Amino acid sequence: MEYGSLHIKIEEILQERNISKNKICKDLDIPRSNFNRYCRDDFQRLDSLLICKLLWYLDIEIGELIEYRK
Repeated sequence: MEYGSLHIKIEEILQERNISKNKICKDLDIPRSNFNRYCRDDFQRLDSLLICKLLWYLDIEIGELIEYRK
């Protein structure tokens, strides 16, 4: 049975705000390889600390970052 998937809208948000992946990774001390997996929706579990860092840094709500796709 297919339950859908989560989409992390980080690529879209960074592009809208003209923030580079290198900058956000450096500012938040996030390994680029981990960050790239989230950008590609290539993850099995969400890292709550990473999500909190992104929400804080971008000053957004969780619904603006994560989207459920059926």
